[in-house]
Formats: sequence, C-alpha cells, structure tokens
Amino acid sequence: MGQRIVFERQPRIVAVSTIAGTKECEGIVGRYVETALADDMFGESTYEKAECKMLSHVIDGAISNAHLARNEVDLIVSGDLLNQIISASFAARDFSVPFLGVYGACSTMAESLALAAAFVDGGYFRHVVAATGSHFASAERQYRYPLELGCTRPPQSQWTVTGAGASLVAGEGDGIRITSATLGKVVDYGITDVNNMGAAMAPAAADTILTHFRETGEEPDAYDLIVTGDLGALGSRILKDLTWEKGLDIGDNHIDCGEIVYNVLEDEFQGGSGAGCSAIVLNSYLHAKMMAGEFHRILFLATGALLSTVSSGQGESIPCIAHAVTLEK
Repeated sequence: MGQRIVFERQPRIVAVSTIAGTKECEGIVGRYVETALADDMFGESTYEKAECKMLSHVIDGAISNAHLARNEVDLIVSGDLLNQIISASFAARDFSVPFLGVYGACSTMAESLALAAAFVDGGYFRHVVAATGSHFASAERQYRYPLELGCTRPPQSQWTVTGAGASLVAGEGDGIRITSATLGKVVDYGITDVNNMGAAMAPAAADTILTHFRETGEEPDAYDLIVTGDLGALGSRILKDLTWEKGLDIGDNHIDCGEIVYNVLEDEFQGGSGAGCSAIVLNSYLHAKMMAGEFHRILFLATGALLSTVSSGQGESIPCIAHAVTLEK
C-alpha cells in the first residue's frame, strides 16, 4: 500500500463556481472568475462574514451550474483558514445537506476534492460539492497583525487571496475526470517565519510530488502542467531545487497558483497564498483551459501550512502538507 488512490470509476467535475476580490480580478485569473466582487466586504459588516458569504455563494453556484437542486446534493466537503473553520461551518448551515468540515490550511481544495472523489467513486454518494475559500483581511488579523497597524510586509511574504471556489463532483456526466489522488505526509523543515510560507511549504510539496512519480512510474512530461497551490515565486524555486536534487526535473511544466494569480514574475513580491488561491485558479482558469482542450492532463497539488496563532506564539516551527489530484480531460 502506498499513498496513492486510483479512482476506478473516474468521478467527474461536472460544474464549478468561483468568486474573487478586486485585486485578484485584476490579473490573468480574473478573466475566468465567475463572480468579481466590486467590494471585498461583499455587502457584509465584517470580513469574516464576507468570507462565509463567498463560500455559500460558490457552493450554490456550483449546484446551479450543474442544473441541480440543493436537495440533490448528497454531501458538502469544505474548509477554510479561520478559527474552527467557521466560514465553512457557517456556510453549511444555509444548506440542509450533510457536511464534512476539513482543515488542510491552503491544501484544503485538493483535500476536499480527493475526499469528494473517493465518496463518489465508492458509490456512497452521487453528487458532492468540494469547496474552500479565504479572505485577505480576515487572515491577516488572525495570523499576523491588524490591518489598522499598517505594518510593512517583508519581501518573502505573500498576499492572502480573497476568493472562494467550488467543484461539483459526480459519478457521470461531461467534465474533468479525477483519476487518482496522492495523499501527503506532514513535513517540517523547521521554518518558524510566519511570513515565509513558500519556504515552509515547498518541502511538503516536493515530498508529495516525489512520492507520486515514484508510485506511478511516470515522468513529469506525462502532464501538461504540474500545478502547486500557493508556494509563490520563492517557494516555487525552492520546490524545483528540491525535486531536481532527487533526480526529478519539473521545471518545464510546473506553474504555481500563487505566482499567476497576481501576475507575479521576478520581483520581490512573492504572489498569492491562502485556501482560496488554488481554489479560484483551479475552478476558473484551469477548468476553462481543460474544458477548451488546451490542457489534457494536470497534476493539481495544493499546499498547506498547518500553523496556528497558538503554535506560532509558542515558538513552534511550521508543519506543512500537500495533496495531489490527477485531472484528465
């Protein structure tokens, strides 16, 4: 037994929905986002309420885009970054649907998608929604500093994406096939800098990628893209170095959601992060490109830093994880 699950029935992503903030919609990905916010408050009185509303919006959107009613959905698998995943839990109370709340930090989209595929592939459910999201303002004041302080961001930091994405997974229908999932292990290289998520998460991404290719016997060129979640520019370079040292060169077809969401190239700004980062890129840009036939096979690998304000305050290092899902069209 390894870390990889092969889905014999190949569940499909038959519908998606995304919403993103004003900053996120200025970049390449913004052209493909379904709902662009004019105001990051989304008509709510707090950022946390806005984040919850975004999740409800994309869950409803995915259900509607699949031409289903709420009562035809068998399960919602969702998570976020806020204390006790309150955005996902509070969003789920709007739906009279069984709910599994999961926490994988920024890896939650891949984790949710893998679980949704497993439930559908096993014949337990027909329709499962996998969703996650994040909000820059709510994450900043939970993990770092209140925005009112106006603290200077260090060059190694990333910008938490304001956005949410949802995939509706079904056992049949036209869509993107989920053929396998490689579940990651917790990896900790001793990074303690809460502003340096790329360096903290890159080793976990490398571990899962190396495991995936070892267990499949494939080479990186078997995929059009190897997509990591939100390592940013620095984390992506570290990842490519770590895999290259182990004899695996992913440089030709690797991209990172955190790099492309804000059009980051080679400056000191590292790009996007947050659970919503990979969620909006997967369910807008990547989904559209695959459905148009531009990409046929993608290894989608979201990465998460499993820290909390408590662990950071106690001087703990940052354990991280990455889960991979193989998508084919």
